[in-house]
Amino acid sequence: MAEHYASGVWQVKEGKDEEFVKRWTEFLQWSRENFPAMVEANLLRDRNTAGHYVSFSEWTDAASRDAWKKAPEFKTRITACVELCDNMQGADYDLAVTV
Repeated sequence: MAEHYASGVWQVKEGKDEEFVKRWTEFLQWSRENFPAMVEANLLRDRNTAGHYVSFSEWTDAASRDAWKKAPEFKTRITACVELCDNMQGADYDLAVTV
């Protein structure tokens, strides 16, 4: 059984898409290397709204995901992504679906 989460809704600043995707990919790499309970993660771009992205992650269990969010480096790395956004929702928001 895995836990699926809508983990972020991102509105990236105009002209910052490439840098945002690079930082998010680095954040994902760090996550995968340090938290093997992350089964899958995706960043989806909205074709209809410039700069709009949604991120999803899949975890083996909710406790592992909570440990990831509490890791000392998490805030620094997520902030590097958020700095490129006009708006980011999701830090304390989860839509969890168990499958």
